[in-house]
Amino acid sequence: MGKKKKKVAWGITGAGDKILETLEVMKQIKDKYEEEVDIEVYISKSGDQVVKYYGISNQIEENFDKVWVEINANAPFLAGNIQLGKYEFMLIAPTTSNTVAKISMRMGDTLLANAAIMGQKADVPLYILPSDYEEGVTITKLPNGKDLKITIRKEDVEHVEKLAKMHRTFMIKDPEDIEEVFTLHFSG
Repeated sequence: MGKKKKKVAWGITGAGDKILETLEVMKQIKDKYEEEVDIEVYISKSGDQVVKYYGISNQIEENFDKVWVEINANAPFLAGNIQLGKYEFMLIAPTTSNTVAKISMRMGDTLLANAAIMGQKADVPLYILPSDYEEGVTITKLPNGKDLKITIRKEDVEHVEKLAKMHRTFMIKDPEDIEEVFTLHFSG
């Protein structure tokens, strides 16, 4: 009988920016840590639209055993399971400016915002890869491969900065940095 695996909750919001890179990193992490960690995927309603738009729904289903799509702020029952300590940490990647703002303003009216807020209250580490990390112009890839220029505004960055100051809440700049989170929690 093998050792019981630890669990991680990975939330996907409606952010298209860095979604393809994040999926590739998460597939590599899943393969590297598959003996000790189960990565359970929770997709917001908007996230469900985005993963379908980018054509990666099947890849997520094929690579991760447990995948749920938001029904409402409490279904599936992610917030309760996070508070009960069933997950080592929660990762929301990529994260829309909307979800970042909701968490920073304590508005838990969606599955991932609610779970993040409840997890913070229970001292569960929260890692966020915000799509609007810093002010300025950025280029993102559309599903058709074309570039889209986006200007990130100070108001969105202010919510990221507010979240970064919260207890056991950490911002991730790039998808490749997610590997460091898993190394921190599971190596050693």
